[in-house]
Amino acid sequence: MYLEELRLDCAIKQKKGLHFILASIIIWGAVFFIHITALPILTKNLLTFCFTAPLMPLAFLISKIIKVDFQNKKNPLTNLGILFSANQMLYLLIAMWIYPTLPEKMLMIIAMIFGAHLLPYGWLYKSKSYITFAILVPILSLIVGVNFEPYILAVMMMIIEIFFSICLVVENKKIPADFKFNLKH
Repeated sequence: MYLEELRLDCAIKQKKGLHFILASIIIWGAVFFIHITALPILTKNLLTFCFTAPLMPLAFLISKIIKVDFQNKKNPLTNLGILFSANQMLYLLIAMWIYPTLPEKMLMIIAMIFGAHLLPYGWLYKSKSYITFAILVPILSLIVGVNFEPYILAVMMMIIEIFFSICLVVENKKIPADFKFNLKH
């Protein structure tokens, strides 16, 4: 397959990563509930890290429900998508540093890291939504994170993820039908 065909194959078989974005709505919902509690901020932050851990299993479960080829082993660009995600883990070291240093801003940093890590998926999935949200999320997270409580940021992230999911559904419907037919045969 040519590079463009491989990219479209990823976009189609993985529905442009919709399963991960849907899973992140659940994660941000859990983070919201953590941050509306009366727990100390360091405990909230620790729980936030813990509640982000099930992202992969949640995405896998959702992939089964929405019929996504979770691994897409035949396409070598799938490994590139994994590398894009693994790269985010390195940036979480920044959030770990913020955790004890400026704990009330840790969630803002996590949201900014999450948003920024979306950018390369814009190329992989040929998606304007990923590019737009990769720019929008860090900027909005900074503005909201500096001016409001973390639970407000979590609500914002849930709303953004819902809107992002809708955008991905629309993008997925626009993938050329003839290309989808050729992939099956």
